[in-house]
Amino acid sequence: MSSVTTAGKGLLLKADPIAAAFRDEVQTTLATQTQSIQRQPKLVGILSTSSGPSRTYAEFTKKQCESLGFEFVLKETGAALNSTGEKGSEGLGDGEGVEEAIMEANEDESVDGIMVYFPIFGPQQDHYLQQIVSPYKDVEGLHVKFHYNLYHNIRFISPSSLSSPTSGIAGDEVQNDSIPPAGTVKSILPCTPLAIVKSLEYVGVYNKILPYGDRAYGKTVVVVNRSEVVGRPLAALLANDGARVFSVDIDSIQEYTKRPSSDTPSSARNYHPKHVVRPPPTPYTTLQSCLEIADVVISAVPSATYKIPTRWLKDGCVCVNVAAEKNFEKDVRDKASLYIPAVGKVTILMLLRNLLRLQQYKTIQSPPPSAQSPASGEPSGQ
Repeated sequence: MSSVTTAGKGLLLKADPIAAAFRDEVQTTLATQTQSIQRQPKLVGILSTSSGPSRTYAEFTKKQCESLGFEFVLKETGAALNSTGEKGSEGLGDGEGVEEAIMEANEDESVDGIMVYFPIFGPQQDHYLQQIVSPYKDVEGLHVKFHYNLYHNIRFISPSSLSSPTSGIAGDEVQNDSIPPAGTVKSILPCTPLAIVKSLEYVGVYNKILPYGDRAYGKTVVVVNRSEVVGRPLAALLANDGARVFSVDIDSIQEYTKRPSSDTPSSARNYHPKHVVRPPPTPYTTLQSCLEIADVVISAVPSATYKIPTRWLKDGCVCVNVAAEKNFEKDVRDKASLYIPAVGKVTILMLLRNLLRLQQYKTIQSPPPSAQSPASGEPSGQ
């Protein structure tokens, strides 16, 4: 395990060794799948904003795809064209042409995956754009169908179920086996939450001796920020794997858990098949009180000024920073046994794993599904 440490401090673990394990997996799967399908998986990135970080991420995606043998095409629209100096692009604003670019990629049978570089307009309009990406091409796992599966602890699906006009998936139930049943595949999960889970597996937060679906049992986790892209799905993933999760947002704290309530009679205290969300019990109604018992603390607050006080942390906890800015104080390793400052390199490999799975959907589905859109009956929101 590559790490940096000094006497009396916890380990500083960068994402590189975690990503390396998945890079090998992705390359092996790619070689096998390319041989059977006779072409590289094709990913289209849609950049429609002048945001510097978005362009940097697009360039990073391109570099990673090309180094691993994936085809990547960057489609620039709107304000993204202003910075490249393309003729006739002057005066275009963020988001112009982005919906048309998504629909075009949906209809292109040579495209296996689509990613859009957000934020563009803001949460509400960006959510709409996330829903018009065909679920058969949604490498980021942001479509409502995949979120439905995640929140209901549905791990394996029949690809044809994604064509259903309802968000529910008839016939699919909660599964606690790591092997997909015949005729099914793993459902797509959002890239960044999945990257965090895989990072926690790597460092031993997950107990591999325990049954699949309960390997985070006994762990208390605090997730700071309840966004629909990272915080909320991450809390659900961890809770569905057995953890007790306190989801902390700017105006509330929620507990995500499969544990029965302490008010439930002991004779009926069976664990729920999927997580439930409820107000935290009385002792844990502040961030400080939650942090004091947390084995793992994950923060994804998009603010350079937000810092989690080191003095509130439990000795020996694991801390993971997800935001572009550092959400932990510089002395975090005085309390944390292990600190992961970023997960971006793992996230891109989760995206490519999703791309391979989406291409696999086509081989199971016969004939391959045509991309759907709200105009053809596909729901555009939750």
